[in-house]
Order: sequence, then C-alpha cells, then structure tokens
Amino acid sequence: MYKFKTSVITDEIDQDFETACKLALEYSLDAVELRSVYEHGAFEYTDDDIRRVKNVLSKNGLKICAISSPFFKCKMDESEEIKSHLQSLRECARRADELGTDLIRGFTFWTSPGGFNPGAIASHFEEAVKILEETGKTLVLESDPGVNASNAQMLVQVIEKINSKWVQGLWDPGNDVWDPHGEIPYPDGYNIIKKYLKHVHLKDGNKKSGKPEGVPIGTGEVDWEGQFRALVSDGYTGYVSLETHYRPGKEIPENLIAMPKGAAFSWGGYEATKESLGLWKKILEKI
Repeated sequence: MYKFKTSVITDEIDQDFETACKLALEYSLDAVELRSVYEHGAFEYTDDDIRRVKNVLSKNGLKICAISSPFFKCKMDESEEIKSHLQSLRECARRADELGTDLIRGFTFWTSPGGFNPGAIASHFEEAVKILEETGKTLVLESDPGVNASNAQMLVQVIEKINSKWVQGLWDPGNDVWDPHGEIPYPDGYNIIKKYLKHVHLKDGNKKSGKPEGVPIGTGEVDWEGQFRALVSDGYTGYVSLETHYRPGKEIPENLIAMPKGAAFSWGGYEATKESLGLWKKILEKI
C-alpha cells in the first residue's frame, strides 16, 4: 500500500476553487495545490481570494499541500525583477501560513545565454534562504525545460550549491519529456533527485515530430507505474499532485505552458483532469 498523499493543482480544473475541490473530492484526493485562482496568480492573491479559498476548504474538508508559485521564473541578470520576486516570496510565505502549508514551488531562472552555471544560480538564493528560515517554509525547486536546471541532474547541482535544508527538490518526471538534454525520467532522473525529494508533480507527454505534447496520464513516455512502485519501495510519504497540462482537442499556448494562469489556461481542463484522475486511479490499483 502506498504511503504518499494525492493532490491536484486546481487551475488545471477551473479558476473557480469550489469547482476544482469538488472534482478532487470525487476522486478522494487528500489535498489540492494552489496556483492561479479567481484569475489571480500566486504573486497576486488578495485577502478576498484567501478568504474564499479557506471557506471552500473548510466546507469540503480539504487542505492545501503547496503553493505553486513562479518564484525565480525570471531573468538571472535582472536585479529589479529578482528583488520583486524576493518580495513576492515573502508574501507567498505569509499566504502559505494562512492556508496551512509549508511548501512553496520555485525555479532556477529562465535559461541563461551564457550556459548552465550552478554556482552563479545558487548565489542568488542567499536572501531567499533567509526568508525561508525566518518563515519556516520550504522552497521546492522544479526542473523545467525553460529554466537553467532543465532536468534532475542539473537541479541537484543547484540544490547542492545552495546547501540549505530550506531548499529541496520537486520531481516532475513529465518535464523530462521536454528536457533538451534528453534525460530519461524514470529511473534515471528519479534516482538522481530522490535524496532531495520533497514534492512530486504528475503529468505525461509524448514527442510528436520532435515536439513534445501533453497527453493523458499513463499514455505517454513516462513509466508512471514504475515510478509509483519506486515511490512506494522508497517510502515516500509526501504529496503527488496532478498537473494535467493536457487539453482534449487543443494545445495549450506556449506562453501559458511557461506561466500558467487564468481562464485561458484552465479552459478544457476539467474534462482533461477528470480523464487523467481516472487513469491515475487505475495505475495505483496495479501497485
């Protein structure tokens, strides 16, 4: 029996938080993950947004497992943008307190023209670590094809350079399908990152004519059955959170894949997420 907990990122379903929570409950998920809600991204939440979210959580008996923020999805050489992101991280930590979660998602800056330099990337995290230590929050860094650490191997190098218990890893095997360096998600990427594993995102993809596309869970290139068996055997007790990133009959525009937000991103997500939740359930039944 698996010990990890299940979740879904709500804007993959709908901008209306209650609609998303009802689908999560239909599939007996343990929690939900917050990214954009009521048309506001993680750096834009209002007091009214938080009040409405808390009311829905209380009514439905759910909790928030993480805030999926775009922290440091910005240029590494833009000092004012970095300063703004650090201010937003502090605000996210405050919102995380209000929502009862300790996890905030982050990245390693948009891909730098000068190439991958883990020491240079890590040098920008000093102030972030101070904020995390002061607030008791953990930043889970995610590998992503659009940022400097595009796979697990590169991400671990950055985490080790930062060298702080407040900065750990978010493993998204689906992102490795998009990795320009061709890392194999499972078992290769997983075995590299598992010592820093704090959170998991669940998506799937295929390369079509050399261009990856999102597909329903279990129908793509990620060996999700093998990955789940490994999570079980390794005793992972954190969350696995569905990030559908697939819409039946349409492609999500690249700008929204890079920075998901709002109704344009969520459109068609309810049906796609419901489909993937059903497929996920079947995979879990096998293990």
